[in-house]
This record gives sequence, C-alpha cells and structure tokens, in this order.
Amino acid sequence: MAKPVTVNDVLDGQVALDLECLDRVYLNAYVPNLQAGGQVVSFLTAHLGYPIPSPAIFNKLGAAFRKAVARFAAAEHVPVVRFAKTDRKIDRMRPYLAAQAATGHSGVAAIGTAQEFASVFVGVQREGSTGAPWYTFPRTQRRVSCFYFYLWDDEFGPAFIKICAYFPYPAKIWINGHEWAKRQAAKAGIGYTELSNGFAATDDPAALQAICDRLGPATIDAFAQRWLAVLPRPLTDADRAGGYWWELSMRQVEVSRTLVFSAPRHARGFFEALVADNLDIGRPEHVELIFTGKHERRGRPRTHPLTFNTQVVTRGVEVTVNAFYKHSRIKQYLKDGHALRVETVVNDPYDLGCQRRLHNLPALQAKARAVNRRLLDTERVGQGCILASPAFERIAHPTRTREGRRAPALRFGDPRVQALAGALSVSLLAVTGITNKSLRALMTGLLGQPYPTSRASYDLTRLRRNGLITRVEGRNLYRLTDDGLAFAIFYTKVHNRLLRPLMASAPPTPPPLRAALRTIDQHINARFAEARLPSAAA
Repeated sequence: MAKPVTVNDVLDGQVALDLECLDRVYLNAYVPNLQAGGQVVSFLTAHLGYPIPSPAIFNKLGAAFRKAVARFAAAEHVPVVRFAKTDRKIDRMRPYLAAQAATGHSGVAAIGTAQEFASVFVGVQREGSTGAPWYTFPRTQRRVSCFYFYLWDDEFGPAFIKICAYFPYPAKIWINGHEWAKRQAAKAGIGYTELSNGFAATDDPAALQAICDRLGPATIDAFAQRWLAVLPRPLTDADRAGGYWWELSMRQVEVSRTLVFSAPRHARGFFEALVADNLDIGRPEHVELIFTGKHERRGRPRTHPLTFNTQVVTRGVEVTVNAFYKHSRIKQYLKDGHALRVETVVNDPYDLGCQRRLHNLPALQAKARAVNRRLLDTERVGQGCILASPAFERIAHPTRTREGRRAPALRFGDPRVQALAGALSVSLLAVTGITNKSLRALMTGLLGQPYPTSRASYDLTRLRRNGLITRVEGRNLYRLTDDGLAFAIFYTKVHNRLLRPLMASAPPTPPPLRAALRTIDQHINARFAEARLPSAAA
C-alpha cells in the first residue's frame, strides 16, 4: 500500500516558490465630516451657504453629479453599461477592460450603473413651537443610483471605483495586489510565469517578495486620489478645500500565501488527505466543504441538478476548505492544480484587533500572514502528530515545575481533559489567543454542562504549569506552545480516530484484521503453554 501523502511530505523540499502577497483589497471611501446629522446641517448652511438645510438640496446635488457622469462618458467615448440584478459585474466588464488594456495606457474602460442599497441621509421635516418647519437628518438604508467606474491602470491593472449618487456619497474602491505586483516586477525586469491571479515561477523570488511587501497605504491612497481627481464626482475642489473629501478605510482585505509545488503530482493527494484530516479536529460545530465546477457561477441559485454531487474530488473541480473566525475566514484551495493558496479573508479588521483606517493595513497584513503561517504549522502537526514520550509522561502524570509548583496531570481519556484538547484545537487559529471567557464558551459546548470561571482558571493554570500555554505579559491572555499544539491534536486524534471506533459496540472488523488477531491469539496461547500458566476461565 502506498504511503499517504502528508503536508510535511509536500512542504519539505517540494515547494518551488513560496510567496506572500496582498490579494484583493476592497475599501470604503467616506467623508469623515459628513457622518452625523449636525455635520450635514453645517455642510448645507455654513459651507454651501443655503439659509435653510432642506433635503431638496440633496436632489439638486445628485442631479448635477448624474449629468456630469453623462457628459464625461460622451466626451471620453466611454461605454455605459446598465447592470441587471442577476449580472456578475466583472463578467460584464471583462471585455471592456481587455479593450482598454490593449491600448497600453490608463483609462476608464466602462461605466456601470445599478440601483443598490446604501447608507444615506434623509431629511425628516419637523415643526417647531412657532410653526416654522425644520429638518433632522437621520441615516437610513435606501435604494439609490450607483456608478461603477471600471479602470485599467498602468500601476494596478484592472480596478474599479464605485460612487453612490446620493448624499453623503459613500464610495468603494477595489484593487488587486497580485496584479500590482506583476506590473512592478515587469518594470524591474524580473522574469515570471503567471498563475491565475498569482505567480507560478520567477527568476528572483527574494526580489519578487520584496515587491509584494512594498504595497502599502501610501501607494493605494495615491491610486485613489489620482483617479478621484480625474473622474466625475459629487464633491468639488471647493468642497475638498473646505475639508469635505473622501478618506479610505478597509472593508475587505485578502492576504494570501501561495506555495507552488515542484512536483504537482503530490498536490492532489495532499489536498485530499488535508480535507479528510480536518473534518473533526477541534470538534467543529459546522464543517463546510465547497465544491465548485469550473463554470459554476458563485452566488447564483442553481437552475440544474449538480452533476458531481457524489464526487468528493474530481479533475476539474475546485475544493475549498474554509475555517471561519468571527466575521472573517481562512480559505485553502488548490490553484491551477499545482499550487496551494492559503488566504485569510478579513471582513472586519476588528476581528484581528486592528482599526479600519487604511494606515492600519501593515498591521492587519502582518497579523493575517501570521494566521496563514499558523494554519500550515497546525496542519504540519496534525498530519505528523507525535507527542514525544517525555512530554506525554510529564503531561499525563502529576509533576512539579522548575519553581517547585505542583503541575496537575492531564490524563488521556478523562472527559474534561479531552474537552480541553478539543477546545485548544478550536483555538489553534484564534489570532487573539485564549482567555478565560473564550475557554468557558468552548468548554460549555463540548462538555454539555456549565463550566464556571473558577474551573476555567484552574484548567488554565494546569495547562500553563504543564508548558502547554504561555501567558502574554501584562494580560490575561494565553497562547499555545509547541507542546500545547501537539497535545491538542494528539489527544483529539487518538481519542476520536482510534479509541472511539474501537470501543464502539460491535464494530465491523475487516477480514485481514480478524486473521491478524487470530494469529496474535495463537502466539499468546503458545506463550502461556510454554510458561505452564493456566488459561483464563472462559
């Protein structure tokens, strides 16, 4: 029987290129001085000079913006595309982007229009004590006109800027870090082979990684401001001089790590083993495997039966493993059949303890890269998991620390200990570490009974004294050690995959195993006979 391919087999000596890079970056553009009703009144009166802050002014400003977009499209000969509700926007725009790219210079490829919900201000009329009307401006979700300016940029390649046509004109910006890195590599004379949305090979991996590391807030903000100065917009230069202009914050950031295999034949077997190996580690409440055909449209309801629904992994099928954390997720999938893509998709920077403003992107990227590395480290331990004998003996029996403190045992098979191992398995990818509160939440679910604060404190103490977790200095926060990682996965795998099946009532025993057990039984009986020991009573 062939030896199963594990993550360690593939990653040790089988990786030709290992590259970390920002992938898709989706930003919010908002006007900081237009976030509250009082600021709206100041904008309409003190800045624009209207005596009464009436919501009718919103319609006037919006109409002027829509006319400016029409004039721009006509003057620059830019196609205008109206998106249908079921359209996948990038598919509609791809031919226009290709045509603009063929010109060899930056430009607006096309303008898309759509009706979408957005957070806007609405005017609500009130009546004062004198009978004179006045207005308040609460925020609400309204379906309004939005313009998508699809761009081809010399620096960033394909991108778009979406501007809402209603006050306070929220905008969104989308770029791709891999596309930016490709153009910078070409300008630097670094040869490379393209992967779909990535790199398959390069002449200089270190230089290419340095380029990927260089993409930061200043470069992205320069791109945004350069195009906002060119495109038609609802805010004027006078508004900008008065302090009313867009600033950028992070809406969704994808931080990727791509490992291109030198022996692609191992990739498929490795990924199949990875899928099977991660179905129960951590005792997840929900496991989701997404199988998508090459031509399957994501996000659309099916109009035909799924023809490959009984196949786990087949050629031409993309398998994605998702690990969810708060609003964000880590996804792992094969790319073009010979590269492993690990990608942390941050849908809320607060999930990783970062603020949303764009200048926090380096800190967010550093933490997301650490998550990607931690995932691979966890899989290394998970598929080559051996808890060394000295560590096992130290954990399974009461010992004393170097300071002479008693370290209570964590005996294998004890329900509470097994639940602790499962809880730590769930916490392996938690960027924020382990706290008393997070441990209580996990243990309550795993044990199916209340798990009070005092019990969590005791268990954290014995985990720490056994060297399985370390405390972050100055905080009630803990992180797993290497032994703790091995303990969590080893205890969970051995219990769930060996003992539980073997101890199940009337397990079906394969014929080869029955034959082997009979042989062992015969040898044991022969030993008893040689030692002249009586057989046990039946």
